[in-house]
Amino acid sequence: MLLILAWGFWISPDFKAISAGVAIFLFGMLSLEEGFRSFTGGTLERLLRRTTSSTWKSLLFGIVSTTAMQSSSLVSVITISFLSAGLITLSAGIGIIFGANLGTTTGAWLIAGFGLKVDIAAYAMPMLAFGVILIFQSSKALKGFGYILAGLGFLFLGIHFMKEGFESFKATIDLSKFAVGGYPGLFLFTAVGVFATVVMQSSHATLVLIITALAAGQITYENALALAIGANVGTTITAILGSMSANEAGKRLAAAHLLFNAVTGLIAIILIYQLIELINWIAADIGIAADDYTLKLAVFHSIFNLLGITVMLPFIGLMVTSLERLIPEKKPEVDQPKYLNASSSEFPDTAIEALRLETMRVYDAALRIIIDALGFKKAEVYSESDLMQAASAQGRIHRLDIDAVYERHIKGIYSAIIAFISTTSFSREEERTAKIYWLRDANKNIVEAVKDTKHLQKNLLHYLNSDNRNMRGIYNMVRAQIAYIIRELEEMRQSDEVGFIDLTSLDALKLVVNEDQEKLNSAMSALMGKRSITPEMGSSLMNDSSYAFDISMNLIAAAQTLFVERESDLTHAIHDALQEHPEHELDNVSNLSTGTNTILQSEDETDGHEKTA
Repeated sequence: MLLILAWGFWISPDFKAISAGVAIFLFGMLSLEEGFRSFTGGTLERLLRRTTSSTWKSLLFGIVSTTAMQSSSLVSVITISFLSAGLITLSAGIGIIFGANLGTTTGAWLIAGFGLKVDIAAYAMPMLAFGVILIFQSSKALKGFGYILAGLGFLFLGIHFMKEGFESFKATIDLSKFAVGGYPGLFLFTAVGVFATVVMQSSHATLVLIITALAAGQITYENALALAIGANVGTTITAILGSMSANEAGKRLAAAHLLFNAVTGLIAIILIYQLIELINWIAADIGIAADDYTLKLAVFHSIFNLLGITVMLPFIGLMVTSLERLIPEKKPEVDQPKYLNASSSEFPDTAIEALRLETMRVYDAALRIIIDALGFKKAEVYSESDLMQAASAQGRIHRLDIDAVYERHIKGIYSAIIAFISTTSFSREEERTAKIYWLRDANKNIVEAVKDTKHLQKNLLHYLNSDNRNMRGIYNMVRAQIAYIIRELEEMRQSDEVGFIDLTSLDALKLVVNEDQEKLNSAMSALMGKRSITPEMGSSLMNDSSYAFDISMNLIAAAQTLFVERESDLTHAIHDALQEHPEHELDNVSNLSTGTNTILQSEDETDGHEKTA
């Protein structure tokens, strides 16, 4: 490629001007994308999440966002990033890609209708001057606007150089002599369009080349249409490259993008002559001159993309099913992160959401380990059954190899989370940085809960399988306490309410854990005072009650990060007020305390009457 360019520069200064125009145009596209990336720190992401609840909304978002940013590549990268982070569904991502294909056709309209009709170089100069000044400002917003202005300036300047180059080039070499008619020409120039777009990774740049060459008469109208079809197919290279670092969901979206553009291009080639007749009719109806082939090309670009959407839209569900079957999710023997990849780290919000989703996987795995180690069944813990009764009714419980389960289901994900946080820069906004730290601490809390469960399991198994009824009873209380906390956390997780109610409920749950700890200590003292258990047994109970307390508190701390909207000012105001006056909070959680008291009712065999442990 470099040798061809060098040879072209040697034989023709006009070729040098055209190549420089392409280079300046591509640099403008990069600057424009960089500018819009400055505004992807929350606004665009929130908009994307709200506007992808249906296929039609996803389609509209793709059209509008690509029209505004004039970069289907950036929209594709953002979509793959969100899909990889699990923020949107595959069907929503496909809808956005469909819309982006139609939205990118506005670029041809702007170039053909404005770029070739006026001296756009005159507009480029002030844009570049103001843009560069703004780029050097410290404000992120001003810097972003500066990149956008400079990008537009470079785009206009690149179009100017390409237009002037082709006009001068015509005096030296007439490329129209190499025109090929009929279907052979269509397939040949479609392939050329694909190749040019793959090399430049910008369908916009290819379209500018096509339109400026067509305006200068260097290519025929029919060959220009074929080149536009090729550019449309070649633009999928950006999505394909972007999906290389994505997970299976991102690869499915790239495959859907390629499939859509290939089918659309094939339809356009097959119906090319019917489409030409349709375009002539539309052009005459809206006042486009019969020999204004550049605007006709813009009409064609929009029409065949619209035709592709019309044909493919009803098959989105089938595409999703087929792609999920063709590109299945890998299930390794050791669990690995599903959402943490280079694609999800492209934007702050996707990085945070990917971390949250991976942390949820660690949390769920930890709960399974803790429930199994305590000897409960998941259905018992997550139902309304009496946990103390369920614990007492059990015979012997079996040892769980916590180390092996931890290695298989948690360690790989936890290590990846820590590495992701350490290697990804989140310093652009303090609020997002704080969220990252909260998620890191949540993972630490979860892992500590698993480690405490491992320590607790040793004596738990020993005394539950022993003949000492007092020790069995009190260890059953410990099991029931932890299981009750897990049950309450799961109920909060399933609740639709988000905000201060969740936060105050978690604070209430902490009070319940503290009360249970005090009651457990009282019960141990009573048993030791009556010599129902030995001092060695009491020492074990003291240690294990501390482990149980830490397990519950660590799970609550993790839930506070995962289930509560921490950025709510109202949440923190009420939370702080309740911390200062906990007696009001205790009134609100009487149900929780009553439930715990019920769990902790045990019969003292020595005195023959009930006591509250």
